Amino acid sequence: MIVTKNEALKDVKLFALDMDGTVYLGNGLIDGALDFIEALQAQQKDFIFITNNSSRGPSFYQEKLKNMGCIVEEDRIITSGDVTIEYLKTYYPGQSVYLMGTPLLEESFRKHGINLVQEQPDVAVASFDTTLTYEKLEKICTFILNGAVFLSTHLDLVCPTETGFIPDCGSMCALITKSTGVEPKYLGKPFPETMEMILAITGHKKEDVAFVGDRIYTDVATGVNNGGKGFLVLTGETKMSDLKNSEVVPDCVFDSLKEMTNYL
Repeated sequence: MIVTKNEALKDVKLFALDMDGTVYLGNGLIDGALDFIEALQAQQKDFIFITNNSSRGPSFYQEKLKNMGCIVEEDRIITSGDVTIEYLKTYYPGQSVYLMGTPLLEESFRKHGINLVQEQPDVAVASFDTTLTYEKLEKICTFILNGAVFLSTHLDLVCPTETGFIPDCGSMCALITKSTGVEPKYLGKPFPETMEMILAITGHKKEDVAFVGDRIYTDVATGVNNGGKGFLVLTGETKMSDLKNSEVVPDCVFDSLKEMTNYL
């Protein structure tokens, strides 16, 4: 059941904030987003950023936020790529991995000891690859058909930009699944691995965490499906009219982070 806005934020000890469509669009902060973050800092409320956008790493997002006037520590930023790295280290230690991803994500995987290969991998990982080529699609489909475990960093279908939406990882995986008949294991939001990583990093309990974002099926669902809270903001993909057809019900709906500031 959706609670009142006055009650919604009362017991939250950690705000897990989405970025694309929630804090910024493209290279511009959404109105009031910086005020919300500064209000959290002033009130000594804990927060992290968690994005499903796996095309970049935390250092990139730290610099991007800095260029928009939002100064935060790099360890406050987690991507679905980071969740995937931890999953690989836990469940496929030392195994070979083919990554369909950007050079920045490849760099992050190697930095964390993932054994990336171009032939005969044990595991094939699809991510939000803004450098995608047909050759990469051909490779990952072949590897999956040859028996490689199929993982995906996240299931987002589109990525919000200043001018609209562009195809995201979920859409790329749909093509791969149609070609191979194999569904990936998705990581990132809204899956338990994301909540588990956040709890491990921050030391909070799941009931203390509120996921805040513009997507019901990822941001909000991570909270409500995994023992936390999920707050929807209407500054990105989801519109109010989408709620009536949604199986996931947010704990509360706000126009934006700017509005949320009024209830801290």
